[in-house]
Amino acid sequence: MSTGMERRRSFFPEFPDVRDWFGDLPRFPMWRTAFERHVIPIEVTSGEGRYVLKAELPGVDPDEDITITVDGDVLTVSAEHEESSETKDHSEFRYGSFERAVRLPEVIDPEDVKAEYADGVLTVSVAVRQPQESRARTVPVTRAGGADEAESAT
Repeated sequence: MSTGMERRRSFFPEFPDVRDWFGDLPRFPMWRTAFERHVIPIEVTSGEGRYVLKAELPGVDPDEDITITVDGDVLTVSAEHEESSETKDHSEFRYGSFERAVRLPEVIDPEDVKAEYADGVLTVSVAVRQPQESRARTVPVTRAGGADEAESAT
């Protein structure tokens, strides 16, 4: 079924787009090709003692559909975007469950994580701890098989 809307991004316009061959198939996640899978686009910045991740998540309800976890040095954003029951002639919207995990610097404070959602963008801010100063110390060396061991053997 043609709606008059077409998406063309082929590097070789003289060849048909392989996506056209599968355009009328039902949208089952297991049938999606690699270039159809949704990856949450992110932007990461750091400064002023915070590590900030912004994620594009349009159309989700932040109260119901977004989960953020920090496990060690990994920040994970999960979201669910359910398709409406409305019949559509054409749709390029992404539906289903999405997840993105990002490895954070080791010196974050997992207790100081803030998140807000506005205009389809989730902003997660994590406090960065100041690295502790390393203190030099002298480590004593003991002699193996020395006088202490000889005394304890008797």
